Amino acid sequence: MFPAVIETDRLRLQRFCRETIDTLDLYEYTAKSDTVEEETRYVTWDPHPTPKLTWDFLTQMEESWENAEDATYCVFPKDGEPRAGEFAGNTGLHLNWDKRKAGLGIWLRKPFWGHGYSGERAGALLQLAFDRLDLEVVDVGHLPANDQSKRAIEKYVEKYGGRHDGVLRNFHLHDDEPVDLSHYSISQAEWRDAVGDEREATFVESLDRDD
Repeated sequence: MFPAVIETDRLRLQRFCRETIDTLDLYEYTAKSDTVEEETRYVTWDPHPTPKLTWDFLTQMEESWENAEDATYCVFPKDGEPRAGEFAGNTGLHLNWDKRKAGLGIWLRKPFWGHGYSGERAGALLQLAFDRLDLEVVDVGHLPANDQSKRAIEKYVEKYGGRHDGVLRNFHLHDDEPVDLSHYSISQAEWRDAVGDEREATFVESLDRDD
């Protein structure tokens, strides 16, 4: 259903699974780094307390991939980028086939903030959603206090012809408290009007192939 690898100018998105990243390596990033508390401040998960939780998380992502429920990828900067080849975070689409839509998500480690990677991977995943999966809408949101995500999302939503739909009140529980969500969406028609015949990403079907 999903390509194993997506290549852009500066990024390699590779299927989020144990073939791509070791459980204990991922645990180090999601539990023990000096910046993980800051990195998870506005996301829907907390730093992993044990390697078993990391194992369970990877298992869940592998199963969701096989069931075509989530297309989740590791993010790696390519040669020529700072810290090339290092695990930068993960990103993906959460599919709602009945509604013909998907939600965009991303988590990046702090050393990779400020490079425009969020917008670049968004372009690649929109291509996946609309060109390959023929979905009608992709949506994305951020907590109102998350100014960094707000700037990144507004930039690529405008680029691809989308819109700010408004603020959904008490949409999430965050730290056991209800919080609002600022919500955006891009339709397939809006995306096609914005990009025309140009495509930003290359899909690779197998982890074993380089082209």
